[in-house]
Parts: sequence; C-alpha cells; structure tokens
Amino acid sequence: MKRRIILIVVILLILGIISGVIYYFLRPPKLQTELTLYGNVDVRQVDIGFRVPGQVTSLVFEEGDIVKQGDLMCTLNKTPYDSQVREARANLEAIKVNLENAEILLKRRVELIGVGGVSQEDLDNALTSRDQLKANFIQAKAALTVAMDNLAYTDAFAPTDGIILTRIREPGTVVNPADPVYTLSVSSPIWIRAFVDEPDLGLVYYGMTAEIYTDILNGTVYTGQVGFISPIAEFTPKTVETTQLRTDLVYRLRIYVDNPDHYLLQGMPVTVKLKLKYPNTRGKKR
Repeated sequence: MKRRIILIVVILLILGIISGVIYYFLRPPKLQTELTLYGNVDVRQVDIGFRVPGQVTSLVFEEGDIVKQGDLMCTLNKTPYDSQVREARANLEAIKVNLENAEILLKRRVELIGVGGVSQEDLDNALTSRDQLKANFIQAKAALTVAMDNLAYTDAFAPTDGIILTRIREPGTVVNPADPVYTLSVSSPIWIRAFVDEPDLGLVYYGMTAEIYTDILNGTVYTGQVGFISPIAEFTPKTVETTQLRTDLVYRLRIYVDNPDHYLLQGMPVTVKLKLKYPNTRGKKR
C-alpha cells in the first residue's frame, strides 16, 4: 500500500514537470508595453574665469550658493586696465587734434596750388600726412575699444542660472586668462542621461514619451521626451545599473524633462520608462 502511494506521487511529479516544460515552450509570448531604463540627471558644468590676466579682488559667492544669469560673480584689480583706457583715450584725442590740423593745412595747400603759392610736392606731402593721421586715428580708436573691453573683462558674470559647485580661487590670487575661478553647475534645462541595450535600440525614437521616476517615496513622476540617441555604441558605464551585464554594449540617450522642480537634482539616479508605440514580443524566437 505504501509503495503504491509513493508510485502515484512520483507519477504525479513527473506529469507536473512535463506539463510545466510544455507550458514554458508553448505559452504565448508576453507583450512588452514599456521599456525600463536606468540613468542619472545629467550634470553639466561651466568653468567661470576671466578673459584677461590679473589679481582677483573679490569673489561674491560660496560653494552651494544659487546664482542667476547675469549675477556678478568675481572681479579683478581694475587699476592697470583703467590706466590703459585713460592712456588710449588721451592718445586718441592727440591724434584727433593733429588730424584736424592736417585737414586745415591740406585745405590751404589746395587753395594755393591753383595760384602757384605752393608746389605740387607740398600738396602731396600734406595729403599724405592727412591720410596717415586718418589711419592713426582709426588705429587709436580701435586701441581704445580694446582697452575698454579689457576693463570690462575684469568682471565675470554668471552665464546661466546654476549652483556653485566649487570655489577654486581666493582674493589675492593672480590668474591667467581662462583660469577657472568657479565651477558652476547648470540648472536648466534638465536632461536625463540613460542607456539602452543594443537589442532594444530599434524600439526608441526621437520625441518618444518618457516617464521619469526617482527613489523618493511617493515622489513626483516627471514626463519628458527622447531628444538624443547616440549613434555610437559604448560599454555600460560603471555608475549605471542595467538588467544586463555591465560589459554589454549600450547606446546613450538624452531625455529632456518637461517641467522639472527643485526635487530633481543633478546627479540623482532615476528610472526611465518609455511607453512603446507598438507592444514588443518578448521571448519570441526569431
């Protein structure tokens, strides 16, 4: 009796395994209606510096401060550049006076040449002197413009809204042109950098609607659109988790967020769900 019960149990187990195998291979393929990706809010930075060399006299902001476009961020010592402006302006005025005198002299030479009061050589010399001073005047005017520009470049302004990531220099530091003084994190627009596996690349298209989720409990679900699809494959970055191995080839996407708020911070990990226009069959043999 006991052996019969054991035999029945074994038969039932075998039948159950066979049924499971048959169902696994013959079940209808599951339709995939969305594509889940993983990425981060893109961090874009701007190095703030000066276009002229000099000594830093003031830095207005500290690390973590929020700045608006056009805010004065830092200044250089203006004394040498202010002196250059005054020198260029004085030189321009001197040339202007000489040019006016040369115009008067040339006019007299033209009046006297007709009655033989001056030679043709005197007239030619007066004309040459006037033309030379005209060129000098244009050159001096350009030099004054350059000097005024250099004076203006001693002030550095925020090119966009953002947050101060790094305050690199301090007052008293002598800097060269393009030496960074601040590093500014650009706050708008907000982009999501995500990666799609190569087999799913054909499911993604420009303008595709995306839902962006953060790890905040009951947080806002943001919407966006796919705005960039990289044509170059790359290995999955170590900072990005995917459902596949990190050695798989992926393609980088950029998703533009429609209405971000202050909860969507740069560098934040996010989950992106792309709604497929046509459901995709998973598990179907090609």
